[in-house]
Amino acid sequence: MNQYELALVVNAKVEDDVKTATVEAAKDLITRFGGVITNVEDWGKKRLAYEIQKMKEGYYFFIQFDADASVPSEIEQRVRIMDNVIRFLCTRRDAE
Repeated sequence: MNQYELALVVNAKVEDDVKTATVEAAKDLITRFGGVITNVEDWGKKRLAYEIQKMKEGYYFFIQFDADASVPSEIEQRVRIMDNVIRFLCTRRDAE
């Protein structure tokens, strides 16, 4: 199994319960495809480097997980269509 990290930027204009539900949905996707979540970091509300869809701020979340090589593409396909996710990036982490 490989180590991956999913970075999510969630819309800053949504309610806290919607924000939490969006992150939980991403975590459910990881576990549904056989991934094991090892760490979830909430960086909170940050200013974006550039304006995206007329938004200047977003909530940053980093989800670290272990999974097979086919899992990141499956997760990306589904996160791409989530309404409250502004940006996402799934990367493979080097073994420490």
